[in-house]
Amino acid sequence: MATLYAGTSGFAYPAWKPGFYPAKLPAKQFLHHYAQRLNCVEINYTFRRLPSAATLQNWVEATPPGFVFAVKANQRITHILRLKNAAEATALFLKMIDPLRSARRLGPILFQLPPQLQCDEGLLRDFLELLPADLRYAFEFRHTSWLAEPVYEQLRRRNIALCLAESEKLEVPKVITADFVYYRLRKPDYTEADVDAIAAGARELLASGRDLYLMFKHEETPEGALNAERLLR
Repeated sequence: MATLYAGTSGFAYPAWKPGFYPAKLPAKQFLHHYAQRLNCVEINYTFRRLPSAATLQNWVEATPPGFVFAVKANQRITHILRLKNAAEATALFLKMIDPLRSARRLGPILFQLPPQLQCDEGLLRDFLELLPADLRYAFEFRHTSWLAEPVYEQLRRRNIALCLAESEKLEVPKVITADFVYYRLRKPDYTEADVDAIAAGARELLASGRDLYLMFKHEETPEGALNAERLLR
């Protein structure tokens, strides 16, 4: 049975009061409240720093079984090393997030590449060899040169998702390369009709047996979280 996971990029936004979070809810209870209403969150924190075991334990304890954390790969891997000679950094990152895997709370790991990094098929092939086959991964390419069939074929061979990122800057073609689909919905506004259209597309993908992860952008308003909740309903 395929599952729809819907959420947002991040959760720690006081500006979501009172539209999503109750007006008097303390920040330390945000995640607990979020996880009563949505079933997935994309964590950007892991891009900036490696999380402590205590932080991960707190996340697990604040959320119910079935809730998952999609985590953004650390910037050392994607932006400093740019995937090159990244075996040590990748192994360390996977070790640091292992408590989420052990608790069965780890969603896909998102590798977001820098916009200036142009396609290098050999670099990608070498990097994919470093990734254990028992986890889910999504790749967000932000230079158009990557959006090509040889790259899609590499992802398909490893059951890795092409991240379908919608934004004003770049629209990634809807090419499915894995047994799950990972969307980042980054446009500034989604109308009710937009959300209905996303829901219709979601039903089709779920009917094909694929798990689906839909991540709305966090904004200074709770719209992303409310859209995700509407999709789950």
